[in-house]
Amino acid sequence: MDTQQLESTARAIVAEGKGILAADESTGTIKKRFDSIGVESTEDTRRAYRELLFTTEGVEEFISGVILYDETIRQSASDGTPFPKLLESKGIIPGIKVDTGAKPLALAEGETITEGLDGLRERLDEYRGLGARFTKWRAPISIGKDIPSEYCLWTNAHALARFAALTQEAGLVPIVEPEVLMDGDHTIERSFEVTSRALHAVFIELRDQRVHPEGILLKPNMVLSGYDCPVQASDEEVAHETIRCFRRHVPAAVPGIVFLSGGQSDEEATSRLNEMNKLGPHPWQLSFSYGRALQAPTLKAWLGKEENVEAAQRAFYHRAKMNSAARTGMYAPEMEREAVAV
Repeated sequence: MDTQQLESTARAIVAEGKGILAADESTGTIKKRFDSIGVESTEDTRRAYRELLFTTEGVEEFISGVILYDETIRQSASDGTPFPKLLESKGIIPGIKVDTGAKPLALAEGETITEGLDGLRERLDEYRGLGARFTKWRAPISIGKDIPSEYCLWTNAHALARFAALTQEAGLVPIVEPEVLMDGDHTIERSFEVTSRALHAVFIELRDQRVHPEGILLKPNMVLSGYDCPVQASDEEVAHETIRCFRRHVPAAVPGIVFLSGGQSDEEATSRLNEMNKLGPHPWQLSFSYGRALQAPTLKAWLGKEENVEAAQRAFYHRAKMNSAARTGMYAPEMEREAVAV
C-alpha cells in the first residue's frame, strides 16, 4: 500500500476552495430525476446529461473530483473521449461508487445493511484500470422508534471498514459515507445522538481493520432537525452542533470531511457549509460532496434539450462557485443573484 499516494490524492480532493460532484446516481434514482423534468431515462440521455456536467467550462476551479456510477465510468463523451480521461484532462479526479445498495438487515425491522463486499477486490482492480482514483460506499442509517439499534450501527460500520481496507489495498482513496437519514420528526438533539453513535462505531472499526486514516475522506450527514420536526434548527445551530459532534469523534489525521446534501435545498446546503467554515479553523478540511444540491438547477434549466445545454452549464457553474465560496466561509445569500458567465 502506497500511503503517500493515498494521502496526496485525499488532500487533492479537498484542495482549498474545491469539492466533489456526486454524479453516481443509480439508474433508478436518475430515472426519478429525469421523470421530474419529463425526460426519458435512456443510456444515451444519461450519457448526454453527464457530458453536459463534465464539459462545463471552468468548473474545475471549484470541482476537484467526480463520483461516477458503474455505467458512467464506462461511457465516453460525444467525441469518443472516455469520461475518466475527460475529467483527468481538466484536472478533476475520477471516482466510483462501489456499494450495491442497502438491503433489509436480517432480524431488524426497519433497518438496512449496505451490500457489495462480495467480489469487491476484483471490481476495484477493474475500476482502477478504467481510471478511478477514489471510491465511495454509502451506509444509510434510519432514525425511528427504538432505531437505530447497536446491531445496525456496528454491522454497517464493520462493512464500511472492510470496504475502506480493500480500497486502500487497491491503491485507491475510500470515501466512507455513514449517512444518518433526516427523514422523520426527530429533533436536532436526537440527530446529534445518533450521528455521534454512528461515527463512534465507524472510527473504531476503521482503526481495528488497519485503515490508514490520512488516506480516507469522510462523507457524513450534517446534524439537522428531522425534516418533519416542527422546530427547525437555524443554519448557525446546525453548524455548531455538527462541529461539536465531529470534534468528538473524527480524528485530526483525517484530511477532510465532504458533507452530503441529503434532502436539503441547494441554498441550505451551501449556507450550512458556510456557517461551519466560519467557525474554523478546524482539524480537517470541511468540503462538499453534493449530488442534488449541485444538480437540481442544472436539470431544471436543461429539460433534455440541446438548445438548453449552455443555460444548464451556467446553472451548474454557479452552484459550484457558491459552494466553493462556502468552503472559505465567504458565501453570502446576495451572491445567488450574481449573473455568472461560463
